[in-house]
Amino acid sequence: MRGYSPRPDTDFLSGLAPVIGRAPVLLILGSFPSRRSLEQREYYAHPRNQFWRIMESLFGIGRDLPYRERVDDLVRHRIALWDVIGSCCRAGSADHRITGPSLNPVRQLLTSCPTIRGIACNGTTAARYVDRLGFPPGIRIIPLPSTSPAHTRFTLAEKTERWAILKEIVTS
Repeated sequence: MRGYSPRPDTDFLSGLAPVIGRAPVLLILGSFPSRRSLEQREYYAHPRNQFWRIMESLFGIGRDLPYRERVDDLVRHRIALWDVIGSCCRAGSADHRITGPSLNPVRQLLTSCPTIRGIACNGTTAARYVDRLGFPPGIRIIPLPSTSPAHTRFTLAEKTERWAILKEIVTS
């Protein structure tokens, strides 16, 4: 971010480490963690975020389990988690407030995890940044509606229906 000066009302933030098991077949990429997620050092920690509800519906991962157990269950389903943005400046938690983003080395992750067949983008911001990265043939990019509580265009049932495509990837 050479030459970049954050606005005085923003904070420089660093994201979370990836959650990766031995041989993931699916990588779910969010945009950047919410304030709550950064504070708790947990993906999708905001209680109104629908990510864990969807994972419960699709994969039987109890949303009320302790975070470590939920993450272990994702790994058992061969699902990895990360964010496309590794650091940025942002006031609050909204994606539209992100400035000066630095992207995570997602291509390097794919090289070190050749078992990954699909990348699910949690929301339009993640999908927009993923489009800029360019991936090798054979990696399926799946844009999905955001699980954020701010994204109200779809109901939970509609989001779950769209996210159900992930079951196809992890079971094939």
